This record gives sequence, structure tokens and C-alpha cells, in this order.
Amino acid sequence: MNDVRRMANDKKRSEKDGITVMSDSLPLPESEFHRRVDAIVAALEGAFDEGDIDAEVSGGIVTLTMGNGSRIIVNRQTPNREIWVAAKSGGYHFRLDGEVWRDTRSAETLDALLARVIAEQGGGVTPITLP
Repeated sequence: MNDVRRMANDKKRSEKDGITVMSDSLPLPESEFHRRVDAIVAALEGAFDEGDIDAEVSGGIVTLTMGNGSRIIVNRQTPNREIWVAAKSGGYHFRLDGEVWRDTRSAETLDALLARVIAEQGGGVTPITLP
């Protein structure tokens, strides 16, 4: 009976507010999660070595500061095996979908979202390539 209830809840979650939501997947082992997120943190830090965007890493949290002072925060959420992004346009949760980090509500990829919110917040057009 619990499986039937869980499947019904998954269906509700997948069609919430007219937005297709990613269903829960098998948990990524913690060590693999950290390895993948560490690679993303390093890539973000290296992507902004020069230019008007400052990337600061502290405790595994990346703070991207635009030339106008606005910030974007990229943070790991280990219990959920997610990467969270906080930007002026909102908060976003990313879960690994195969080899790509996708927003749990819109399915937008992490690199596409970061490029978009950086441009929106005054950081210019910055192509982002993440591992």
C-alpha cells in the first residue's frame, strides 16, 4: 500500500502547478556527489579569474559578485544531493539527471541558468561550461 501511495505522490509532484517536476531518482552516493560538486566549484572559480565578476569560494559555497554589487550564490545541499542557486530572479534547485544538473522544476541546465542569471544581474554574456 505504501508503494501505491508513494506513486500517487510522485505523480502529484511531477505535475505541480502545470510545471513538470523531476521525479525522485536513486540517491547519488555522497562521495560521488561531493566529487561532482567540487568539480563544478573549481570550474566556476576558474571561469571568473579575470573580468568584472568576482568568484569567491568559502566552505564550498560559491559567491559570484557582479560589477554592480549584485550576487549569485551557488551552494551544495548534501542531504538532498542537490545544488542550489540563489539569484535575484529566485531560488533554483538542481539534481543530477544522468550527467547533467537540471533544475527540479523547469529542467533548465545549471550552466544555462547561470549564464542567464549572470546576464540578468549585469554580469554580461558569460558562456559557462561545467563538468
